[in-house]
Amino acid sequence: MRFATYVHDGEVSAGVVSDAGVHALPGTTVLDLVRAGLPTAIAAGEQALDGPAVPLDAVRLLPPLEAPTVRDFVAFEEHVEGVVAGMGMGAGVVPEWYQAPTFYFTNPYALHGAHDDVAVPPGCQRFDFELEVAVVVGGVVGSDGASLTPEAAREHVFGYTVLNDWSARDLQRREMQVSLGPAKGKDSATTLGPFLVTADELEPYRDDEGFLALDMRVSVNGELVGQDLLSNMGWPFEELIAYASRGTEVRAGDVLGSGTCGNGGCLAELWGRRGPESLPSLQPGDVVEMTVEGLGTIRNTVVAGVELPPVAAARPRPRTRTRS
Repeated sequence: MRFATYVHDGEVSAGVVSDAGVHALPGTTVLDLVRAGLPTAIAAGEQALDGPAVPLDAVRLLPPLEAPTVRDFVAFEEHVEGVVAGMGMGAGVVPEWYQAPTFYFTNPYALHGAHDDVAVPPGCQRFDFELEVAVVVGGVVGSDGASLTPEAAREHVFGYTVLNDWSARDLQRREMQVSLGPAKGKDSATTLGPFLVTADELEPYRDDEGFLALDMRVSVNGELVGQDLLSNMGWPFEELIAYASRGTEVRAGDVLGSGTCGNGGCLAELWGRRGPESLPSLQPGDVVEMTVEGLGTIRNTVVAGVELPPVAAARPRPRTRTRS
């Protein structure tokens, strides 16, 4: 089942999507449905399918849900190989990458819908896309969980959606030199959509190792730039959820990104493999389209962002410990 959050006639609604369009689910939100658990959500969706549908081209799709938190992992080895070279951070994958999944928290207030315009961040000259899939925590009973095993974590999967982790590579590179971040290099925009597809719909794609073998593609201005399989992740989503919950908890509605796929999942990887001038950075007017098998397509146009004055540098600081 595919759930959506959308605007129609000026009103924000939750709905379930069919071939006819989107059927309203009045009095609730997609986050409410996630917290209620899969059986309750699917029952509500089936009931809504009996009602009228609004054609998808008559609505504006918002992010499928208002995520309370968004974690983004880096689970594709091939992506890491290219990016570390492209950003001047060394060569090859550091041994620590293989020891455990790594993630950062990104900005839940900067989520964009499947067809929204996306602005270049202030001060950015090297704007980039990142093709990913995100899992949404919720599962059978919509419950929260702490220190989950991977087996238990599977019961906490509600569904999946396409994720574009927009990245200001020049800002990110400076931040990473401080051994902290990313921060402003990553928090200006994250696209989620077009829908939240429930976990049961993707089970036919699960391979013998427990990975989802979904085709992933990204194009810029109609030209294919990258293509990979989601099953090339280093860890399945259940292990990412389990790791995120170690010594703490994950809650229904939390979004966990897979990290960028390999084989051209972002420009930075291609810059690392082919050279920094091999492909231009994203510019206003560029259209980035991502399609993931079983999940759908998101298509965003890059637009000019707000212009702000340069950030002030830190003041020189003496090391005296007495008042002058």
